[in-house]
Amino acid sequence: MSINNDDVEKIAHLARLAIEPEQLQAYTKNLSNILDLVEQMNQVNTDGIEAMAHPRDTRLRLRKDAVTEENQRKKFIALAPASENGLFLVPKVLD
Repeated sequence: MSINNDDVEKIAHLARLAIEPEQLQAYTKNLSNILDLVEQMNQVNTDGIEAMAHPRDTRLRLRKDAVTEENQRKKFIALAPASENGLFLVPKVLD
């Protein structure tokens, strides 16, 4: 598919892009090349090919959900300036 300078100016206006007149021909050529590539890709037979969400079919390695550290709650509560019933007490921020 080939586009012309008027098409590029219209697209630029709709996208609110400012294209300098001396750059118009280069933009027209580049956009035409992109559309030609898309047309080539549309012609490829993709019957029987499953769609992918990502080009690299990778899976996350999951680890076992297990406790790796001992409970140190009492130690941390002892270091706190104020606590009550195992909870940290903090000054009121908003009234």
